[in-house]
Amino acid sequence: MAIASPADHRLVIARVRRRLVPFAFICYVVAYIDRVNIGFAATALQRDLHLGDAAYGYGAGLFFLGYCLFEVPSNLLLERVGARRWIARIMIAWGLVSMATIAISGTSSFYAARILLGLAEAGFFPGMVLYLTYWIPEAERARTNALFMMAAPIAIAIGAPVSQAIMTLDGALGLTGWQWLFLVEGVPAVVLGMMAVRVLTDRPEDATWLPPADRAWLVDTMREERARRGAGGHGSLPASLRSGTFWRLTMVYFLNTVVTYGVFLWLPKIMQDASKAGGFTVSLLTALPFVVALAAMVVIGRHSDRTGERRWHVAGCAAMAAAGLILAAAFHDNVLLLVLSFTLSQSGQRSVMSVFWAIPQRLLGGTAAAAGIAFINAIGNLGGWVGPSVMGLLRQSTGSYSFGLLVLSGSLVAEALLVLTLKLPEPQAREPRLEPDSPPRPTARHEAHDGTTITKVKT
Repeated sequence: MAIASPADHRLVIARVRRRLVPFAFICYVVAYIDRVNIGFAATALQRDLHLGDAAYGYGAGLFFLGYCLFEVPSNLLLERVGARRWIARIMIAWGLVSMATIAISGTSSFYAARILLGLAEAGFFPGMVLYLTYWIPEAERARTNALFMMAAPIAIAIGAPVSQAIMTLDGALGLTGWQWLFLVEGVPAVVLGMMAVRVLTDRPEDATWLPPADRAWLVDTMREERARRGAGGHGSLPASLRSGTFWRLTMVYFLNTVVTYGVFLWLPKIMQDASKAGGFTVSLLTALPFVVALAAMVVIGRHSDRTGERRWHVAGCAAMAAAGLILAAAFHDNVLLLVLSFTLSQSGQRSVMSVFWAIPQRLLGGTAAAAGIAFINAIGNLGGWVGPSVMGLLRQSTGSYSFGLLVLSGSLVAEALLVLTLKLPEPQAREPRLEPDSPPRPTARHEAHDGTTITKVKT
C-alpha cells in the first residue's frame, strides 16, 4: 500500500506510538517513583537515621552525582548494543539497588545508596529520549515527548498515595515502613526490565509489526531527517561541545532540574508542615498539582508541534512556573493557596520538558545525538543535587521554606531569559490536516530502499 498523504503519515506515527510509547511510559513511571520515593519516606528516614534537614537534602540529591557519571557512556552503549538489551539492563540494575536500600543504617550508607541508585539508573531517561528519535519524525516529537514525560507527574500522583499505603506496613516482618517502601517499589523495575527485551524494537528497520509500506516510509523519512541534521546541525559531539547553543541548552536544563527536585523532594514535607494533616491527606495534597499538570503538558506540547515554535513555549512555561513558586512562598501557610500555587508552577515546569527536548532531538544526529542528549541530561541533572541541597540549607538556617522557593523561582526566570538567546533552525510544523473537500496536492513518487513505491505529498 502506498503512503500517499499527510493523513497516512500520521496513521503510521500513531501506530508506532501505540506500540512503543505506552511501555516506555510505564517504565518511566516506575523509574520516577524509585527516584523520588525518598521524599515520601523523608520524615521517617530523618527520624530513624538521625538526619538533619541539610543532610537529608544533600543525600537525596546525591542520586544525581552517580547519575551524571554514567550518562554519556550509557547512551553510547545503547547506540551500539541496541535499546532492548540496554534498557533491560538499566531497569534490572536500578530495581535491585532500590531493593537493597533497605540495608542503610546511617548517614554514610544513606549517601552511598543514593549514589549507587544514580549509577544504576543512569542512561534510562536520555536513552528513551534518544530512542524516540529513531522512530518519531521531528514535527511530531514535542507531542510524543509530552506523552512519554507525562509519566513523571503521573508517577507522583500515583506514587504519593501508594507509597503512603506501603509505609503503613511499618513493623511487619521486623521492617520499618521506609524499608518496605524501597523493597516493594523496586520489584516492578526488575519485572519490566525482563519484559523490555521482548516488547521494544531496536530500529524501524526491525519493525516486523509494521506493514512493509509503512515500514519503508518510516525508514526513509528517518534517514532523510538524519541526513538533514548532519548537514545543518551538530554532526558530532566535539562539534556540539564547541557550540554555544549546546552549552546554553545544557544550562537551561540544569536550571530547570534545580527546581524539579528542589521542589519535589521537599514538597511532601512542605504540605505536611502547612496542613498539619496525616500521611494520606499529605499524599493527596502533594499529588494534586501534578494531576493538573498532565493536561497542560499535552496541550502545550501539541501547540508547539502545530506551530513548530519551541523557544517561546519553553520561556513562557518557565515564567509561569516562576510565578507559581513566588506565590507559594507568599502563601506558604495557607494550604488551599499553596496547592493552587504549586499547581500553576508544576503546569508550567512540567510542560517545559516536553518542548525542550524537541530542540536537541532536532539539532543532534547519529553518535552526536547519543552522546549529546546524554551529556545535556547528565550535566543538567546535577541541578537535582543543587536544588534539594539549597532547600535544605535555607530551611535549616531560616526555619522557613519561603526563601528556598524564591531562590528556585529565580532559577526559572534565568532559564526563561536564557532560552530566548538560542538561535535555532527554522521551525518545522506538523503537516496540515487536509479537509475532505480540499483539492488534492501534487505528489511525487520514488522508490524506497527496498523497492517499495512511496507517494509523497509536496508541500
